[in-house]
Amino acid sequence: MASALDGIRVVLLDIEGTTTPIAFVHERLFGYVRTRLDSFLSLYWDERAVEEVVSDLAKEHGLDLGAGAPPWMAESRGQARESVAAYARWLMDRDRKSPALKELQGLIWHNAYLTGELRGEVFADVPRALAAWRSQGLQVAIYSSGSVLAQRLLFSSTPTGDLTKQIDAFFDTAVGGKKESDSYRAIASALGCETGEILFLSDVTAELTAAQGAGCAVMLCIRSGNPPQPDADRFPQFGSLDAVA
Repeated sequence: MASALDGIRVVLLDIEGTTTPIAFVHERLFGYVRTRLDSFLSLYWDERAVEEVVSDLAKEHGLDLGAGAPPWMAESRGQARESVAAYARWLMDRDRKSPALKELQGLIWHNAYLTGELRGEVFADVPRALAAWRSQGLQVAIYSSGSVLAQRLLFSSTPTGDLTKQIDAFFDTAVGGKKESDSYRAIASALGCETGEILFLSDVTAELTAAQGAGCAVMLCIRSGNPPQPDADRFPQFGSLDAVA
């Protein structure tokens, strides 16, 4: 019987709903950002990394609202921080895939992971599958809308240890949106393989459609807590990574 891994050189994994419970991402991670946003900006406003993120948010603000440079650029420091925080919350409320917001979230999580206030969470089958794929000589890569920094923080701090040692590459939306076929072509180029040698695993059918359009093999992840997906019957499905490894 044919295996899902026949002809595959790279297993490309989504995070939310595939390696990690959706509830952890939305409630624990995003909830943490909401409660720490104001204090983080107050403490680290003058740090270079934060200055760069604020500048990028300003550019996005102009594109979103047609306002050019946002008012906070001319406000006092305290007012500016409040305005940046309000815009970040506006983006989160709309689940916008803002690169600058993702970088800001990553910076906030970085502190929390360093202190142990946050730890990464993955499904129990993830460490087993990563080890199995690597033992078969396959590359493993992550592709998520969360920043590469946020991805590394999550996988380096799981209860079963640092899983980044089992992962060859991390990709975020710097390569393009997850619902765009060109993004998967860019990933294949970066990994030095053909798109047909990539197996992409995700819980979102729109992402699978884009990857399939680029020539990738795809499978739909069905886990408890994942929302139903349109056209789910079009894709091979799995409920545990053990079935793919």
